Amino acid sequence: MQLKNVVIVDGVRSAFARGARGKLVATRLDDAGAQVLRALMDRNPKVPDVMVEDIGLGNVAGRSEFSYIGTVQKLAGFPHEVCSFHSNRQCGSSMETLHRIAMGIMVGNIECGIAMGIERMGRAIGGDGGSNRITAMNPRIVENSAAQVAPAVDHDRYFSVPFPDYILRSPWIQPMPQTAQNVAEVYGLGRQELDAYTARSHQLTHEAYEAGVYRDEVVPLEVEDPVFDDQGNWLEAERGSRVLFDRDECVRPGTTAEKLGSLPVLRGLKSFGDKELVISAGNSCPTNDGITAALLMSEEKAAALGLEPLARIAGMAVGGVKPQLMGLGPVVSSKKALAKAGIGAEQIDRVEFNEAFAAQVLPSIKELGIAMERVNVNGGSLAIGHPLGATGARLVLTVAKELRRSKTRYGLATQCIGAGMGISTVVERLD
Repeated sequence: MQLKNVVIVDGVRSAFARGARGKLVATRLDDAGAQVLRALMDRNPKVPDVMVEDIGLGNVAGRSEFSYIGTVQKLAGFPHEVCSFHSNRQCGSSMETLHRIAMGIMVGNIECGIAMGIERMGRAIGGDGGSNRITAMNPRIVENSAAQVAPAVDHDRYFSVPFPDYILRSPWIQPMPQTAQNVAEVYGLGRQELDAYTARSHQLTHEAYEAGVYRDEVVPLEVEDPVFDDQGNWLEAERGSRVLFDRDECVRPGTTAEKLGSLPVLRGLKSFGDKELVISAGNSCPTNDGITAALLMSEEKAAALGLEPLARIAGMAVGGVKPQLMGLGPVVSSKKALAKAGIGAEQIDRVEFNEAFAAQVLPSIKELGIAMERVNVNGGSLAIGHPLGATGARLVLTVAKELRRSKTRYGLATQCIGAGMGISTVVERLD
C-alpha cells in the first residue's frame, strides 16, 4: 500500500485561561469549543463541513461537558455525517488525536479530519462516580511499585547519563512534580537555572504577543465574564456580562529569575538522594482551561482544492522511560520520530517543547542535541499554559505556523506524558 502524505491545512486555538479563576470558568467548554471549531472552518471556506470525515477530541479529565463527544461538532453546526471519537493519552491527548487522524488519512480511510483538544483544569463539572474501593489506584500496583527496578529499555541508546539506583528503586507512582525533582537531580540542575529558563519563557511569550505572532493562532471567544468573591471563589449564581477573551492569562512579562527564586519549593517534594529541592510553582506549568483545533488533509486533496497548507507531517512517534523520570519521555519519542522522518536533530529548525517543568525541558534538549535558540522561540507552556488535553495539538500548530513565519524547513513538537511516556511530531514546511 502506498501511504498518502498528510498536511496541516490550518489550525486555531482559544487563549488559555487560568484554571480556577480564569475567563473560561463560567462558560461551558463545549460551547467554547464549538466557537473554536466554527472559526477554523469559517476561515477555510474551500473546505465544506461535510468534507470533514472524522473529528478527534483529546481530553483528560472527562468532565460531563464532554460525556457525548459529538456535542462540540453539533453545536458548531456540522452535519450528522461527520463522525467523531474521544482520545485520552493524558497530556498527549490532542497530539494523539492528531496522529490518529493523520494515520487515517495516510492509509486512505479518510481524506480530511480535524484534531481537537479540550481541557478544563479549574471548575469541576460532575462527580467522579463509583466507589473509592473501585476507582482508587489498585493496591497491588502501589505495593509492588518500589520493587520494580527493571532497567530502562535501550538506556544507552537514548541517554548520556546513568539513572541513579536510588531513583530507580523509588516508587514509580509519584506526583508529576516529584518526577521533575528526580530529573533535576539526575542532571544536576540548580534552582537558579530552572528559574532563569522560566523567566525566558514569560519574556518571549510577552514579546511574541506584542509582535502579533499569536494573532493568527488565537481566535477571540465570546464568553461570560465570571464573577468572583473577595477570596477568588467563583460565584456561580451571579451572571457576568459577555466579553471577548483573546489573550493567554498566565503570561507575566515582568517575571525575573530573582522573583521566581523567592517562591517556596512545592510541598511534599523529597529528594531520594538528599539533594537540593528545586521545583516550585514558578518553574512548573500552570493549570488552565483551553481548546485547540487543527485541520488535516491528504496532500493530494489539498492541492486539488487549491489550498496552501502550513506543513507536511514527516514523522510521528511515542516512547517511554522509567515513570520516576517521566519528563524525559520526549527524548525517546523525538529520536524515534526523527528516525521515521529520515532526518537528524541537527536539521530541526524550530522546536515546540511542552514546558510541563523547566527541569525536564533543559536536559531533554541537551540529550536531543538541539540548540536552545531554536527552542520555544515565542515562549512556552510555563507562560502560555498547559490545559492537558489541548496542549499537544497546540504544539504542532504553533511550530507549523512558526516554520512559515521564519521560512525554515523542519519543526519538532514534543511533550512528556504521565507514567513515563513521550509523544512527538516532526513537520516539514511546504514551499
